[in-house]
Formats: sequence, structure tokens, C-alpha cells
Amino acid sequence: MTFARKLHDLRIAQKRSLQDVADAIGVSKAHVWNLEKGTTANPSMDLVVKLAELFRVRVADLVGEAPDSSDEPAEMVAMFRDLKQLEERDRDTIRMLMEQMKRRKDEKD
Repeated sequence: MTFARKLHDLRIAQKRSLQDVADAIGVSKAHVWNLEKGTTANPSMDLVVKLAELFRVRVADLVGEAPDSSDEPAEMVAMFRDLKQLEERDRDTIRMLMEQMKRRKDEKD
């Protein structure tokens, strides 16, 4: 998937407008549009980093250098990254919540 397509998909998935993204990273709406259309070649590394931070993905995911994670939605990758930063006690709490949610889902199915 191209940088332009990933950028577009991330923006749509997070329900952000072109103007929201432009304001967040300090560029014009037209520049974001051109990035999504692939008509602006080679965005600066500073801009790519700002976009990655905004969408909570790794730079490698955004520019397509992380093929192992390309199958996972960017939000899932970000959640996993956040999970790794928690203390063990907090991960245990989340693990228990997930087990309860899975049991509830299994009961519905």
C-alpha cells in the first residue's frame, strides 16, 4: 500500500477532515490533499513523523517499511504498542477484561 493510500485510509478511519490533519501538522489543507493523492513527492521526514504521531502509527507503517504489520489496521498496531508500555498489573487487568468480553461474545454466538 502506498504512503498516499495509507494516509488517506488513516484519516478516514479516524474520521478526520483534511483541515483537521492540516491544522494538526501545520500545513495547508491542499498539501494534505496532494499527499493523499500522491502528487507531492517525498514529504519531509519531519512531516512524516508528525503524521505518524497524529495517527499513532509507526513511521515504518506509514511509509510501508513494516510488511509484517501491514495486515493489521494501524489502530490495532497502536493499541498493541500502548499495551506494551503499561505495567504488568495493568496488562493483567486488560487481559481479564478481554477474557470477559470474549466469554460474553461466545455466549451471544
